Parts: sequence; structure tokens; C-alpha cells
Amino acid sequence: ATAAAFAPAPVAKSSTQLHETKADLEALAKKLNPVVGFYDPLNLAEAEFWGASNEATIGFLRHAEIKHGRVAMFAFVGYIVHANGLKFPWAMQLDGAPFPTETNPPALWDTIPEVAKWQIFATIFFLEFWSELSTPEHTHYMSGGKPGDMPSLQLFRDNVHFALDLYDPAGLSKNMSEEKKESRLRAEINNGRLAQLGIFGFLCEQTIPGSVPALS
Repeated sequence: ATAAAFAPAPVAKSSTQLHETKADLEALAKKLNPVVGFYDPLNLAEAEFWGASNEATIGFLRHAEIKHGRVAMFAFVGYIVHANGLKFPWAMQLDGAPFPTETNPPALWDTIPEVAKWQIFATIFFLEFWSELSTPEHTHYMSGGKPGDMPSLQLFRDNVHFALDLYDPAGLSKNMSEEKKESRLRAEINNGRLAQLGIFGFLCEQTIPGSVPALS
């Protein structure tokens, strides 16, 4: 194979298959929150990032929001767990060192070993890399694929190590209707938006006491 075989395919304005447009975002916004509706003060819905088409840019923005919402939901729950001193009953390290007793989540990060931090960074890097894959079975979200869709880990399972798919590893959604899937995705987006506000609220109150009266 030549080096050209490994070069990423360019995202051409004329070839994108993504059907979502600003009008689609406006319709989705009404379903997500009928009160607020479509809110785009920076006019990002009409942008064209990196010379790509507007449809490809909307795919990027949709995927970014879903991804950050998922991270925020993990962070929100994790913050509550650590703030209440909840931890696994076994040792954190192979040498028997226990989990830290710190209950201030931002300060807790400074108490874990450097190797643990690099394990977290490595996991994040792998998930970012894998989510950007574009294969015949998984079209990239900027080239007509579904925003928020994570590629199956089947290739990784077959060639590297056993790992469950991140979404529905038990295959329970195989017979779920498309309407039900869309409804659940809308719920995920709303929960992700709320979690982003929530985790920033926690961090602000933790570092600037009184900045969030509801948490004081």
C-alpha cells in the first residue's frame, strides 16, 4: 500500500451527506426546549469551519455538544461521589496504598499519583482517537455520519483486547424504534446541557464560596 492509502479523505463542500441544516437545528431546539427555543447568539449555525460546508460544521457542533454533555454527566456524578467520600473498598494501588480521603474534588486530583493521571489521559486520548474513525461501517459525523455515534469496538476486541462497546454493550436497543432512539437522544442532550451547568456550578462554589447561592 502507498502512503496515499492512509491519507484522510478531505471533507468537500459538495460531497457531504449530512442533512442537518440551520432549519433542522431550529426544529430540534423546539423539541428540546419549547420555552427557550433556538438560541445562537454567535451565529455558529451559519458558520463554515476549516473550509468545510455549513452542513459539515453543524455536524461538528452537534457532535461536540453531545460529547461534552456526556463528559459533564460523568463529571457531575463523580463530583458528588468524591465530595461525599465514597470510594471503592479495595486498595487503589498494587502496593496496597488506599484511595485518598480528600473530599474536595479539585484538591483530590492533586493527591493521586502521576501514573494514575497518565492512565486517565491515555484513556481520553484513545476514546478521542476512536471516535474520529471513519470506516465503511461508521461514517464520520462531518461527512454524513450521525453526531454522537461512537464506533463499535469490535475491531479493537478482535485485534487487541476485549472491551465492551460504550453504547448498549448488551444489545438491548436492537429492536428499539427510531422514534424511541430519537427521544432518548433528545433526553441525553438536555441532561448533558444541565450537567454542564451543574458541574460548573459545583466548581464555582468550591473555589469561590457564595458564588452560587443555591449551593452555599
